[in-house]
Amino acid sequence: MVYNNFFLRLVFSFIFISLYFISAIINFKLVYYLIFLIYFVILIEIYFYFKTYKLFPIIYILISFLFFITIEFNSETFLNFNLFIIIVITFDIFSYIIGKKFGKNKLIKISPNKTYEGLIGGILASLFSSLLYLFLFNINYNLEKILFILLIIFSSLFGDLIESYFKRINNLKNSSEFIPGHGGVFDRFDSFLFSIIIYALSINNLL
Repeated sequence: MVYNNFFLRLVFSFIFISLYFISAIINFKLVYYLIFLIYFVILIEIYFYFKTYKLFPIIYILISFLFFITIEFNSETFLNFNLFIIIVITFDIFSYIIGKKFGKNKLIKISPNKTYEGLIGGILASLFSSLLYLFLFNINYNLEKILFILLIIFSSLFGDLIESYFKRINNLKNSSEFIPGHGGVFDRFDSFLFSIIIYALSINNLL
């Protein structure tokens, strides 16, 4: 991910998290429409900014969306979906912060800003926040829950790398300039787009 301004990144993250939780508290089904809007904006972004290989990212987004619409947004899934969001956001934020502060060993060429230090920091922070969430809401955690958390963490990383690959083959530094100080909407929600597939597949097996 490419972030030109860390302060703007924090502001945007705060705005999105606030919108998410306000929507979830008012009516959890509103979250569906919020995420639907994000998918729509990402497709617009790809259409206008990706010039040579736009079909591949469009197919990827549509596949992610098809898994997303299989998810029921009701009281039964409220706590589990919140857990999913916490895992993704915590991993995204702390892998960036730790990577920027302590990162020295490059993780992969596709995404040159990724480091092993950032990856480890993101994993540990996400594990801690997830377990804290389970404890605070008195949710029993077992091997299946831990496996779910780890699957979402690594699928978040994979989603980030997929987006980086699409930018690379299109010779793009940013997926757009829609969000000031960020790499674009696709770039901002890259971790979510693949991990939502894993979440949808995990609902009946691990949660």
